[in-house]
Amino acid sequence: MIITQILPTPVGPLSILARDGVLVSAGFTPDPREMFLRLPEPLRALPLQEGDLGDTAQAVREYLDGKIDALDRVAAEQPGTPTRQRLYAALRSVPAGTTVSYGELAERAGLPKTAARAAGSACAQNLIAPFVPCHRVLPASGGHGGYYYGRPVKQWLLAHEAAAS
Repeated sequence: MIITQILPTPVGPLSILARDGVLVSAGFTPDPREMFLRLPEPLRALPLQEGDLGDTAQAVREYLDGKIDALDRVAAEQPGTPTRQRLYAALRSVPAGTTVSYGELAERAGLPKTAARAAGSACAQNLIAPFVPCHRVLPASGGHGGYYYGRPVKQWLLAHEAAAS
């Protein structure tokens, strides 16, 4: 069973989905089914049910209250190749209040800096924002770049973390 909870944030509802206490999807949408449909087939075969996600929901509340490292304690799991998993692990190691370029993210994952495109692809396919903080990755050329949930959400997350760090 996939348990889902919707939490209010200053930039709109955050839907979180977990299986057996491990976060499998999260995103800024009022409809958790939108996130559910992005899950791999074996997880989509499970029933979706509303519930209380306890410590995960508490971590979101703490993050919003300014404890910007609170999301780090939440167990999260998503599919991907070994390279993609290294990129997701590297993403989770980028401290709140800091940013890296796509090339720097690739280097942190043990890949050549030229793997910036792979880093960008991992961010684009990330199922667990903001817990796997792809919002902390910026283009080396400047600006904020894209974000699955829109540039205003990315800008808010970065400003929130900068103000609290």
